[in-house]
Amino acid sequence: MPGTWFQDPGAAASAGVKPVESRVKELALPKYDFRSPRLYVTGILKPATEVTLDKSQAHYLRNVLRLKSGDGVLAFNGKDGEWQAALADGKRPALTVQEQTRPQTEPQDLHYLFAPLKHERLDYMVQKAVEMGASRLQPMLTRHTQVKRVNLDRMRANAIEAAEQCGVLSIPEISEPMTFARALAARKADRLLVFCDEEAVVKDPIATLADARQGPAAHLPLTMSPAGSGRQPLALLIGPEGGFAEEERAALLKLTNIVRLSLGPRILRADTAAVAALALIQAALGDWR
Repeated sequence: MPGTWFQDPGAAASAGVKPVESRVKELALPKYDFRSPRLYVTGILKPATEVTLDKSQAHYLRNVLRLKSGDGVLAFNGKDGEWQAALADGKRPALTVQEQTRPQTEPQDLHYLFAPLKHERLDYMVQKAVEMGASRLQPMLTRHTQVKRVNLDRMRANAIEAAEQCGVLSIPEISEPMTFARALAARKADRLLVFCDEEAVVKDPIATLADARQGPAAHLPLTMSPAGSGRQPLALLIGPEGGFAEEERAALLKLTNIVRLSLGPRILRADTAAVAALALIQAALGDWR
């Protein structure tokens, strides 16, 4: 009851109000161990096995963190969940796998399409996209894209670092750059495309995205499953800081199953726009609900 403070727990229960302790438990986030170092490894993770580390990982654990044999490390490989491990004895750099701390979870089907940026700003954008739940990073070359070459190895290194630091269990797919036309042609119609456009007139982006939760099914071929039949595949598209060319905007507006979205009255840099748009998507359509 609004404006009512229940001193008597029994009165609260009779009024249908849950105790504070109960509500706190419902809202509590999963308990992760962020104090132990985490490493992404390529070997199979199962009890009583050893996973070999590369030189950079061994240097990080022994010389930067100054860990000793037997010290604990959390390991994950994107397939077998997260495991408690220990730095192995001997000169060969390896981890001894002990027990699973978290099972593998299915990543959200969220593609992030973007015009490449320069160096540090691209590093930042990749890291934040991983933290915000993107499952695929797709560089896209538009007419006004200023950076035409992308270092995919550097992108992957940044994605791994973000996953290690933030408890993420899956490393997103890092795709080769595509032209704008090819990226649109490769898109499947059942994937909702959120298209950020500074010229869009949208006063309530959350409401606009929420409306798209049920709407896309009407635009799909009869052979496709409705959007509500399972986890909705999503894609976010953010163009270059020079904006989309008119013919690119026109091509996007001809597509079905899209949402044209404004990010508000302020002009955002592309890396800032990525964080803002991904937060909106997760709040309205993603795993924040």
